[in-house]
Amino acid sequence: MTHPGAMIRQILSSIFKKPATTHYPFTKAEVPDRYRGKIKFNAPLCIGCKICMRDCPSNAITITKVGEKEFQCEIDLAKCIYCGQCVDSCPKKALECTNEFELAVLDGKKLKAKFDAAKPSQDGKDKDTGASGA
Repeated sequence: MTHPGAMIRQILSSIFKKPATTHYPFTKAEVPDRYRGKIKFNAPLCIGCKICMRDCPSNAITITKVGEKEFQCEIDLAKCIYCGQCVDSCPKKALECTNEFELAVLDGKKLKAKFDAAKPSQDGKDKDTGASGA
């Protein structure tokens, strides 16, 4: 340390500056429009073509037929790279990107999002089990 005075000048000048960081997680982070977060599956729109499975570069999506014109989607969020290719390639727009990005969990098994085709939940949304982000 050849110039201790320079360091003291830097310390004193930084005391009066506004912090460069945000108050996350205490204040909710704002994400831009068209943010590519967690993938959501809308089962009634799916026709079972499985184009999303073929286009997924990380093989994170599995579409399974569970009934006549009913399909179930399982997305492995640990494999997903959130590129949005599956959303862009779906001809019926059954997949969409959400703004949800807080997906950290301690158990890797919770990173499998399973969307059932059967019945929508009471709030009108599809039932989503696993990786709720909470």
